[in-house]
Amino acid sequence: MKILMVCLGNICRSPLAEGIMQHLSDEQGLGWRVDSAGTGNWHVGEGPDRRSVRAARNHGIDISGQICRLFRKSDFDEFDHIFVMDKYNLSDILNMARNDEHAQKVKLLLGDKIVPDPYHDDAQFEPVFELIEVGCKDIIRELTA
Repeated sequence: MKILMVCLGNICRSPLAEGIMQHLSDEQGLGWRVDSAGTGNWHVGEGPDRRSVRAARNHGIDISGQICRLFRKSDFDEFDHIFVMDKYNLSDILNMARNDEHAQKVKLLLGDKIVPDPYHDDAQFEPVFELIEVGCKDIIRELTA
């Protein structure tokens, strides 16, 4: 199983989602490959935001080696599932889908809820981590049922 996590800049939410989902997959021996990308190109080539790195580290997950990249149309062919953090990301990614098969791969990580962007509020990184973790656990339950 190949899963892609997507947010706006690929420095806060999607790196956390990548790290959490990969960690959970590894713990359960699922053998999944997880990656992340952004819809905006401001941070391409950079590592995750230090606050995301810290939140992940607080839970025993190391995301410090991740490198920010931009979402590519070829990601539709490479990944089985594409999970986005909010409705703007959803719209951006769906607008790039070339067909229904691609569009059906794209879903909000939290079902019908969004993962808020913690970038402008240091205190939101831990709650965002917890939201993403719950979403990842739900996805694993759904995909392994």
